[in-house]
Amino acid sequence: MFDYLEIKALPPGPRFAATLRFWVNGEDVVQEAVDVGGRGPYAARMLPAGLPGPLRATGEPRRLELGEPECTGGCCGFLNVVVQRFGEIVQWSDWEVPRWSPLAPDPYPPPELHFDANQYDAEVARAEADRWWQVYS
Repeated sequence: MFDYLEIKALPPGPRFAATLRFWVNGEDVVQEAVDVGGRGPYAARMLPAGLPGPLRATGEPRRLELGEPECTGGCCGFLNVVVQRFGEIVQWSDWEVPRWSPLAPDPYPPPELHFDANQYDAEVARAEADRWWQVYS
């Protein structure tokens, strides 16, 4: 059974440019880890125009920042995950969560996630192509 990924861009707010949220199996992983006041990564950094973005999974493991608490990651830590492709599977593993995160004590570490590579690639490509949030930049 594979996990299901949905990437959502949020419009900018009073403090932040447009950011991303990552829904896995219907749950917002950023919300779960960094709580209400936190944010996901900036959309412009994760979905660069005309370039393959860092969300693309390859055979080389890459650590991605998926979010940070309101007090900033420099204070309490970031929500990070290692993304890597293994044939037809994309794996998210080796999580790092903010120190005070509800995910930190139990369950810790959060479980590995396994995505069907075709679904994952299609969702990343959809998010890269949907640039509606740029009108706010």
